[in-house]
Amino acid sequence: MDFTKYDALSFDCYGTLIDWEAGIASVLTPWAAEVGLALSNEQLLTAYADNEADAEREAPADLYSTVLAEAFRRTGHQLGAPVSEQWAARLGNSVPSWPAFPDSAAALRSLAEDYKLIILSNVHREGFAGSNIRLEVEFDRIITAEDVGAYKPASNHFDALDAALDDMGIRRERLLHVAQSLFHDHVPAKRHGLDSVWINRRHNRPGWGATPEPADDYGYSAEYPSMDTFAHAARKA
Repeated sequence: MDFTKYDALSFDCYGTLIDWEAGIASVLTPWAAEVGLALSNEQLLTAYADNEADAEREAPADLYSTVLAEAFRRTGHQLGAPVSEQWAARLGNSVPSWPAFPDSAAALRSLAEDYKLIILSNVHREGFAGSNIRLEVEFDRIITAEDVGAYKPASNHFDALDAALDDMGIRRERLLHVAQSLFHDHVPAKRHGLDSVWINRRHNRPGWGATPEPADDYGYSAEYPSMDTFAHAARKA
């Protein structure tokens, strides 16, 4: 890739910069043990994936904390083990405690030397504020689901991104979208005609984990297994 073509990078956060699968599993796993479900983390995440996407699509104006709680309830129903309100609230309030991937902060600091950085995230403002502390960088724009009243792969985030680019004086062809989720990000990025890079955090694991398998067309210009390798390639350019 010719990274000199770009002036700005937009990032998905959860799955790309923050380890949302570890965060979700940190609640689902002890719950499963308590209710007697002998399921692995991967099995729990796979069961959870479509339930979160469905909750986001059906109630796009709900805060992400509410979506998490509802997705958890639906997952419990699907698995035949009801989820108490205490457990649902525990997942709903857990976002600020989700860990960053070990390479995220350093990679973002490196990239900030050459690019404007924009967050494009399926989360509420309060949740992202907690995560941003772990990322240790000041983003030039932050666009959340709470801001746009919808969840990716809906178009709202990308329409808001266009408006942000206009405000920043950056041509949209000078933006590169950086994300892990093919379903949430690379499908709508292709639909909007944006260049994108796939941070394939699950490159050494089979299956889709907490992310639904994409059913629509997607594309990306390059694939990297981590933010570290991506930032190194950009810095080299």
